[in-house]
Amino acid sequence: MKHVQTGDHAMNGGQAGGSALVIGGGFAGLLTARILSGYFKEVVIVEKDELPAHPGERTGTPQAFHPHRFTSRGKAVVERLFPGYENDLMAHGAPSVLNKTVYNMNQYGSVEMQYPRNDYKFSRALLEWVLRQRVEAIPNVRFLAKHDALRLLTKQDCSAVIGIQVRERNGFGRERALYADLVIDASGRSSKLDRWLAEIGYEVPQPDLLKVDIGYSTRRYKVPSDRMHLIETWDTINIAGQPANGTFTGVFSFIENHTAELLLYRPGGQYPPADGEAYEQEIIRLPSPKIAELLQGLEPITPPRGFRVPELYRRHYERMQSWPTGLLVLGDAFCIFDPIFGQGMTVAAIEAETLERCLREQWDAPKPDFEKRVLQSIQHVIEPAWWLNCANDLQWQGVEYAGSEPLQGISFGRNFMDLLLKYIMTERKLELYGLYWTVNTLSLSPRSILNAQTVGTVLNASVEGRQRLEELTGRYGTPLEQILEEVLPTFSEAPFVPLA
Repeated sequence: MKHVQTGDHAMNGGQAGGSALVIGGGFAGLLTARILSGYFKEVVIVEKDELPAHPGERTGTPQAFHPHRFTSRGKAVVERLFPGYENDLMAHGAPSVLNKTVYNMNQYGSVEMQYPRNDYKFSRALLEWVLRQRVEAIPNVRFLAKHDALRLLTKQDCSAVIGIQVRERNGFGRERALYADLVIDASGRSSKLDRWLAEIGYEVPQPDLLKVDIGYSTRRYKVPSDRMHLIETWDTINIAGQPANGTFTGVFSFIENHTAELLLYRPGGQYPPADGEAYEQEIIRLPSPKIAELLQGLEPITPPRGFRVPELYRRHYERMQSWPTGLLVLGDAFCIFDPIFGQGMTVAAIEAETLERCLREQWDAPKPDFEKRVLQSIQHVIEPAWWLNCANDLQWQGVEYAGSEPLQGISFGRNFMDLLLKYIMTERKLELYGLYWTVNTLSLSPRSILNAQTVGTVLNASVEGRQRLEELTGRYGTPLEQILEEVLPTFSEAPFVPLA
């Protein structure tokens, strides 16, 4: 029987052993626990909130009220881990969007098409509730709710994490130690891991920051019986904000139980209102009247709820000279993204899948430095989405990048992505538009559009593009293919998969 090491801790090949702790019972934590259940005898999820008996937002995730979506790649990961989970969503009123109309408008034009896949739209509260029911049914997984994780427990020399100290959130506030062979921080934006590591003597690198100052507000509406045809007709209407004019983005769609939701969004410190009357006025001011028209006859059932994201961060734990064995981190505790692109849950799903692959490799062929290899692999997953976020958001006035080192190729990327969108809409290159969205939804590498053939075609299609091309060739004096290899990240180690 094979003997597998994860840090100083052992599992026996073919037979799960030991224990694991997951900090955080949200989306990333649920996927992580599902994966760990196949490698550890016991998995405990430590969650600070009380777990709702029915689908509902938890107090510790105020962003959960706002729209959440999977890309096709994220959905594929979740379907593999939780087969048939969409049937559970459907049973709780989530609508299918197969063959329904998608309308996207940006500063260069609009595209209307039929949605080609049988996906379901949901609130994050419903998704987490459905997945939590599945995880609760796994015999070797249990939840420890209403407990705060306080600090790491380590060996005397702090070379290995052996558990966490927790405190009950009831009136007694009792503390106790929980011990495990592996601790994974999936606690999201509330993570204190950088502080915990510093407290036990580790030097933690400064994160890369994208100072976006994002504001968004969401309002939900009830669809009356005489307007049900809207749910049968429409998937999503996306009126993209225009950086040159400083307009808000408006995104309208449907979730479970005949409910519509509308998001108003903008980076750069210009926040959409949370007052109902002012909110409705901003809808009228959107670059297209389509959303305002669809809202006619729909009844607001919530006031607008605002949320602020001062900065996006990308931590670099993989760069630390030393890292304690028995500790990992993923999800929003590692990196957060601009919510308007709908990449966050998909990246978390790919990270969880990456963890699974690394565990399987370690199970089959044990090697030292397991944890550091996992952190490096997750960083490769993060890189494309982070780069794309920066390239898009830096087009807005007031957005600044403050990284520990320059972000490779971002000036070119910011300019090119705008020229690409202009070329697609002006020339009506809908096949290229599909590729553009496939890259932005993380199903293909950015190299699928950042190649010499596509870049050359796009740059040669406009005066501004030709000027940019002349600047590049004059500066580097080499063919475009070589210039792109030098200017851009490789994205080569990110585990991309083709669309199903």
